[in-house]
Amino acid sequence: MVLGLRQFSQRIGEGAGEPVLDTFNGEELMHVEANVAIAIGNHSPDSPGTLYISTKKLVWLSDVDREKGYAVDFLSISLHAISRDPEAYPSPCIYAQIDTETDEPDSEDSDSESNEIVDLSHVTEMRVIPSDPSQLDTLFQIFCECAELNPEPVDEADEEEHNWIFSADQMVADDAADDEDSEWLISQNLANSIGHSNGGDHDVTRRVLELQIDDRRFEDPEEMEHERRPGHPQ
Repeated sequence: MVLGLRQFSQRIGEGAGEPVLDTFNGEELMHVEANVAIAIGNHSPDSPGTLYISTKKLVWLSDVDREKGYAVDFLSISLHAISRDPEAYPSPCIYAQIDTETDEPDSEDSDSESNEIVDLSHVTEMRVIPSDPSQLDTLFQIFCECAELNPEPVDEADEEEHNWIFSADQMVADDAADDEDSEWLISQNLANSIGHSNGGDHDVTRRVLELQIDDRRFEDPEEMEHERRPGHPQ
């Protein structure tokens, strides 16, 4: 299930607090970066807050509004990259593409600080903007490590359907089995065509013997008539 970007306000501790993690399922905090702004979709960046990176997700919490925060699972981040090109974006940042359950992107007409209502289910991109651009390489490396911890799930049905990779031992064993099957089929076919008649139990020897006994059927009729005349020696 693709969760995409979502609101997050589950905090513990005094002041701005820290995000609540799913420690029961092994989620651990990997990195904390203060003074980080975040830009959602085509909207202007929010006031700087604190970025928390865990083994499962990315969480940004506002330092001034305890009810304001965002979270996105690494499973929902399809791409992330460092952006230092001012023509692409005014501030150096980490650009991330987000998978959503809808095909409709966030509207470009909503690029306004006064517009606080954002439909996060349509947000397909996000920018993480640290106040210290020298931290971009560190953040990018941590993004990579967490992405490796959260590989895309593989459908078991697809895996079984397309499992066409065989080891060398398997191929040798299969070839040997095919050779044995071929030899068996050949011997069976030879026995069936030479040793047995289709649908009967008489073997070739008996059929040949029968032909030898009755081979007079193929003699010349005039000679047979001449042999049957009276007084003709047999």
